[in-house]
Amino acid sequence: MSTSLLVQYVVIGLVVLASVLIVFRKLAPKLTNRWMAAASIRFSRPGRAAWVRAFGRRLQPKEATGDCSDGCSTCGACGPKRPAAARPGEPMPLEFRPRH
Repeated sequence: MSTSLLVQYVVIGLVVLASVLIVFRKLAPKLTNRWMAAASIRFSRPGRAAWVRAFGRRLQPKEATGDCSDGCSTCGACGPKRPAAARPGEPMPLEFRPRH
């Protein structure tokens, strides 16, 4: 096996692994947050190298702050709200908001 073929396989493998991780985070966010928290705890132990602890801090999942801007969607209050005058079968009007 030539070196260029090996490099090609490694690059393709990394791209496939990254895409699988992204899809998995989209489909199972709670599970991946638990996995990331467990990995973060293992890497952040005292006595490890500084770069390993920094990597562990980087892996730590973001905490839900209860603010509507964090995107946690745990309370269901962040979605579009139906106007009081609209009936269940009627389409909702578009609402445009400026970016912050």
